[in-house]
Amino acid sequence: MDTPQVRSPNHASSPAKKSLMDNLLGLLRIKIKRGINLAVRDVRTSDPYVVIKLGKQKVKTRVMKKNVNPEWNEDLTLSVQEPILPVKLTVYDHDTFSKDDKMGEAEFEIKPFLDVLKMNLDPFPSGTTITRIQPCRQNCLAEETSIVWQNGKVLQDMILRLKNVECGEVELQLQWIDLPGSKGL
Repeated sequence: MDTPQVRSPNHASSPAKKSLMDNLLGLLRIKIKRGINLAVRDVRTSDPYVVIKLGKQKVKTRVMKKNVNPEWNEDLTLSVQEPILPVKLTVYDHDTFSKDDKMGEAEFEIKPFLDVLKMNLDPFPSGTTITRIQPCRQNCLAEETSIVWQNGKVLQDMILRLKNVECGEVELQLQWIDLPGSKGL
């Protein structure tokens, strides 16, 4: 009589059994602070909201009624598995009876932010600027952005100039969240 093979629960016999945590580096919290001089898509104003995409993930802010300078101050969280993928941001005007209008888009890389996270920053005093990134044709930065060590956290504030639209910028902040059990950086 054959004895049945016993496999440990950790044994990865197929890729389907791999845990989501095995590929997860951590969470990226994006605080959508505000929109600046966004495009008018209704008669005199717009009802903007922001959609953020990373790979197949998609998160969005609430709609701000009749406001081309909205203050969302809303945290959106994405799980990061591929640090090379760009984060895509699109602003839309909410319409009740027709398809929502696009109010511009922007893209940014998170690799420089993740590279700073891998550094040992404990010896640095709070408020230390670790690196700066200049606006250029390859990014959507409206002005220089700094990655800063602040109160034990790495933060990056940025203002993105929207593309494919006549005007508009979005101000946001990046923050990293380590998850116990994730692969980590």
